[in-house]
Amino acid sequence: MPARLPSWAWVSGLTVGAIAGVGFLTVQADRGPHPTAAVAAPSPSAPARVSPTPKETAPAPVPAGSGTGRRVVYSVGQKRVWLVDASDAARRTFTVWPGTVSPDPGTYTVGQRRNSTIGSDGVPIEHIVYFALADGVSVAFSHAADGSSPPPPVSGTKTGGIRLHTPDGQAVWTFATTGTKVRVVP
Repeated sequence: MPARLPSWAWVSGLTVGAIAGVGFLTVQADRGPHPTAAVAAPSPSAPARVSPTPKETAPAPVPAGSGTGRRVVYSVGQKRVWLVDASDAARRTFTVWPGTVSPDPGTYTVGQRRNSTIGSDGVPIEHIVYFALADGVSVAFSHAADGSSPPPPVSGTKTGGIRLHTPDGQAVWTFATTGTKVRVVP
């Protein structure tokens, strides 16, 4: 009579197989086409809106001199982000909570993305999109896992997280894949 495998061996084998499958699919998805952020067409009776930000009445125009083509535009002075498609149309714009360290104006590239971690303020964050290094601090877009706004920074603390509302963080995560250009303007 053949030896019977214990249930823990079956469970371990299935778990390893599932993890390998997810890893393979993740690599394949990263190699695929890069989607653009979709915007639903407004109904004829509804006013056109680019962002779901509650207090916004009209979309802010993409800043002049912010480049061309598919990119994320971040205005340090306006505390605002635009997701711009390849035809130079803003697909989404929203306000943000910047960290205490800002990157210099210029063009950067999304170099790394991370699903989740703990922010420098101790808050669990999700959908982290890293694009710059400023004053020795990594600068990235992210949103709090619980959807909260960031606490005021501790005096003298260097934070590079640009915190977003949850739906905006999810839109940046979808739009700003590795290699996407990020244009920082004053």
